[in-house]
Amino acid sequence: MPSPKLRENCADCPIRYRAVCAYCEPDELEVLERIKSYSEIASGQPIFFAGEPMTHVASVVTGAAVLSRTLEDGRRQINGVMLPSDFIGRPWRETIPFDVTAAGPVTLCRFERKAFEAILKETPHVSERLLSMTLDDLDAARDWAVVLGRMAARERIAAFLLFLSRRLGKPTPGNAQRITFSMPLTREAIADALGLTLETASRQMSALRRDGLIETEGRSTVIVPDLTALQDEAQDDADGSDIL
Repeated sequence: MPSPKLRENCADCPIRYRAVCAYCEPDELEVLERIKSYSEIASGQPIFFAGEPMTHVASVVTGAAVLSRTLEDGRRQINGVMLPSDFIGRPWRETIPFDVTAAGPVTLCRFERKAFEAILKETPHVSERLLSMTLDDLDAARDWAVVLGRMAARERIAAFLLFLSRRLGKPTPGNAQRITFSMPLTREAIADALGLTLETASRQMSALRRDGLIETEGRSTVIVPDLTALQDEAQDDADGSDIL
């Protein structure tokens, strides 16, 4: 883990009301303040390696990270995409189960694991929020099993874009159906997350753009002109749940 850069003032944090601290009262937040530190990780740099000791846990403040496993023949499967407010690590676990890599520049709010475990025992609002986030992750993993196990390539891409639209998207004033977000992953990473080849992922993205389901601007901006149309393409039930 890179050396931390200390920061202060949780009240100004962009994930204050979405992260593991979301339920905290001011006095509880002060307890977290005493053990937190911030780390800045450059794009492509490792955050954790699978199998190494889990000395810290962390919340993503800005940017995106990917959880992955690499097979002996070099093939990589991305098991999760961690976006702002997501929690990385597992209290009471001694080692890291996945490689965790910065998909772009990432800022982490990190906690020494054993100190965080003590807070979980003493601060119900933190443990309640972590439990809620963990159950949401479990539901998302079950939904994602359907995406990978039953959906065609085009539907997988649509489902992934829908997930990013919900997590990162900003609606256009006066038109809540038109969503804009910045793509946090490369085409190669998208393919690894969806169990597709790079060529297939690129071809399906181009097909969705050609059919008017998405638009792109510059290197990373994605526009969804009609969110309902993308939901239909992804075979989504529109309940608002995350899928990855």
